[in-house]
Amino acid sequence: MHAQGAIESSSLRLTTAGTGNCLAHQTIARAEPPFCCAPERCDVLVAPLFVEQKEGLHAQGATEYLVLLAVVLIVALVSVALLGFFPGMASDAQITQSQAYWQSAQPIAITEWGARAAQDSGHLYNFTAFYFRLKNTGGYPITLTKIYAGNQSSIYMCTGWWGPCPAMSIALAPGEEYNYGCPVYFPGMADPGSGSRKFLMLGTQYTAPSNPPILPYGAAKSYCSGEQPYGYLMIENLGFDYTQMVNGQAITKKQIGAKPIAIKCMNNYN
Repeated sequence: MHAQGAIESSSLRLTTAGTGNCLAHQTIARAEPPFCCAPERCDVLVAPLFVEQKEGLHAQGATEYLVLLAVVLIVALVSVALLGFFPGMASDAQITQSQAYWQSAQPIAITEWGARAAQDSGHLYNFTAFYFRLKNTGGYPITLTKIYAGNQSSIYMCTGWWGPCPAMSIALAPGEEYNYGCPVYFPGMADPGSGSRKFLMLGTQYTAPSNPPILPYGAAKSYCSGEQPYGYLMIENLGFDYTQMVNGQAITKKQIGAKPIAIKCMNNYN
């Protein structure tokens, strides 16, 4: 009798709160011998079986977490690809972000732009023509004296297709705009006339110093192509040196864009 009491006391310690013989019977019915027992002893085996079931739930939860994490990583990789962070590629989203940034940049904004592979009478050259509609969005007069693009820079600008190409000097009053580019390549672009144009080209491969001077290879991350789909002009670290007149005093400053220029190239033969 004393031994039997010890067994019953042990059974009570292993019994899970709220379990009954009905639940125990259902559990034991699926067990293999020697786990079968009399109904009054079935509660002894309920707790160990519940422990195994709880461990199984933990394993299932871990698996679901890993699957969810994999889905999140895949979505992130696809998002990176769509944003165009690969050489020579750009997306509509990246172009929109670039335009939004540069249209509101201070004090030198770019309110409009275009790019295409340079050509004359169907003969393509080894550089890309581009234009920027520059705007002084600041409160003081400025004069642009140098342009930066990628790892290159130039203090020159050209006033005609074959020159002359003097030192850059583009004066802009507050709110004033100016088309910086060669209108020959962009129908509809306001042409101030030969001698008043201000532009440079971007070299698409290594080129020796030329007339007119160009921003050599390395100024852009990618260039316009002479064949479909024409590609994208991507310029990182675009910026300008400029002189700002404040209360009659000339102050030299530099503006480098925090976002790249991303332009979808135009058809070469419009």
